[in-house]
Amino acid sequence: MEKEALKEQLKAQIIQFLNLTDLTPADIKDNDPLFGDGLGLDSIDSLELIVLLKKEYGITINDPKEGRKALTDISTMADYVEANRTK
Repeated sequence: MEKEALKEQLKAQIIQFLNLTDLTPADIKDNDPLFGDGLGLDSIDSLELIVLLKKEYGITINDPKEGRKALTDISTMADYVEANRTK
């Protein structure tokens, strides 16, 4: 899958999985942080994103440090999915 298409897919999945109905994929910038001042996600959301990666891409994240690196922003998330996806 092309990187830009993957990023758009991830944005749509984040909105759907986290029930962020007031957002559209266009509202989420590729390099804005997903947590804190960026999108404003919290630790519960990070668990949901880890479930999303497992369910949609076959990626298991067991190490919290690895999860923090992989879920920095949409760009790093897309890179991580490309490198580690099993489906």
